[in-house]
Amino acid sequence: MIPPLRLTALLLFILLATTVPQPVNSISYSQYKTLFSLSHSLLTRVANLRSARGDAAGSNRARLIAEKLERWQGIGFWGSVWSVGWDYVWNYALSGDLDYGEIPGVVSDLNQLGSLLRELTRSNSEMERANWIARNYGNALTVSKRLFNRLLKVFKKSGALREIVETVQKEVTEGDLLKDCLEIGNKDIKGVLHILKDLASHYYSTSYSHRQEL
Repeated sequence: MIPPLRLTALLLFILLATTVPQPVNSISYSQYKTLFSLSHSLLTRVANLRSARGDAAGSNRARLIAEKLERWQGIGFWGSVWSVGWDYVWNYALSGDLDYGEIPGVVSDLNQLGSLLRELTRSNSEMERANWIARNYGNALTVSKRLFNRLLKVFKKSGALREIVETVQKEVTEGDLLKDCLEIGNKDIKGVLHILKDLASHYYSTSYSHRQEL
């Protein structure tokens, strides 16, 4: 027998599938799971990096986010579906109040960050990596701040989606999360950006198609 919470979340999933316009070639369930997995791996590495340099408070913040992502991959997945899905349906889908006009800018910013990361991954030594970060971190941070400002315009109503954006924004702007991710420089962050860009592109395509039909 399906527990009540999971049953409710499942019904919400069905509601989303049948009443909300779906993206062309929509993002698959496995890609959402991959997004959670890559983000968890990245935040765990950040937590370890901060711990190694003696930043206990910063390490704890990153580890708490990683632990939440880990729960979302397991038995907490349906709970996260309920929270985020209900927020999207109630605050945006049913009211048509999602600011799709910001989505092209979101995609552009994600593309720019992806290009910067590709440059970073061509570094052949720790010295080259450190020099690249010294030269380009300011630009990457500017793009990231602009990206979060756009996302907060998209998710302008109080709820799970806005809370997620605000949590990561604060860690980037006040906790140097972006710099730590660049120092790690592994494939996880590239994977996260790629999936987020796909999500933004698909939802923009959905909105454009929907407006053309009206």
